[in-house]
Amino acid sequence: MKWKNRNLRELAHIICGDAAQSEVSYFRYRSSTFLTEFFEDCDLDFVHDGSTRWAWVSARLEEVLALPHSGPSVPPDAFIRIIRAVLDKGEAQKGDPDRSKALAALNVVLVREGWEAFYDESGVGQLRHLPTNSVAQLANPHRPMTPAELERRDQLTAYLNKCSEDELVEELLLPLFRQLGFHRITAAGHKDKALEYGKDVWMKYTLPTLHVLYFGIQAKKGKLDSAGVGKDGSANVAEIHNQVTMMLGHEIFDPELNRRVLVDHAFIVAGGEITKQARNWLGNKLDATKRSQVMFMDRDDILNLFIVTNLPLPKGALPPSSNPFDDLDDEIPF
Repeated sequence: MKWKNRNLRELAHIICGDAAQSEVSYFRYRSSTFLTEFFEDCDLDFVHDGSTRWAWVSARLEEVLALPHSGPSVPPDAFIRIIRAVLDKGEAQKGDPDRSKALAALNVVLVREGWEAFYDESGVGQLRHLPTNSVAQLANPHRPMTPAELERRDQLTAYLNKCSEDELVEELLLPLFRQLGFHRITAAGHKDKALEYGKDVWMKYTLPTLHVLYFGIQAKKGKLDSAGVGKDGSANVAEIHNQVTMMLGHEIFDPELNRRVLVDHAFIVAGGEITKQARNWLGNKLDATKRSQVMFMDRDDILNLFIVTNLPLPKGALPPSSNPFDDLDDEIPF
């Protein structure tokens, strides 16, 4: 990521807590020692050398933005930590108890570079990429979850138990893969199976080198097993293998290029469990070339990714309204 020098300077002034144009600063003032502590809190080993504070911070920000990252819509993890530290609600200043003024001042700088900061439901500062409307996350799906995240995970689990296969694709998988950086996501749906050719979704992913890979998704609502006869709520893995083979062998039309292309990789996504026997069967069935083309996602993968990327829950997964007037008719006799 390359930022304009003007924006780097203004963000550096915000981190230093310098008052802007004779106005009261809504950010904590940081001297040399506190600047070093600030970057330590962001897991960066920068030590202030006694030079002009804003110039030194500006140079460090330039180094942070030059760190490796997965794409233009995902900044380096260190930069996300810096923004969250700047917006820490525990550092609210006089005249700005909810930090709304600090947020507005920070966004004046961020918007010029195509970003926007906001507070999520937990009061943690987040960063949104405006062109793609995706939220930059430190998305480690295997990290410990907060109590609020565990509650949302339980709500999403209940939704998976009752949703249809189309709802699994449209309400969960499409928003999730958009958030993860995939684009041109096209759902085949189940209304016309003759046009599906073994895939429920196809999509594109642009590498940092600007090369494009094509992905297909074969989604099943229930469990995938290796039983000869699929039980209620489960699907036979051999059937899924046949559909994945069709997906990898059938061309799709990319309207952005005006030509037909093959799918490079396939996701097998299950709203339930993919049993160990089913994974072993597929592993033995696929040869070395196709093995790298096929990836698995089961219910736990969907739940963890959906929660850590901070996506809003589908409407069907939200708890009932707590509006005290909802039961008014039951409480007032007529």
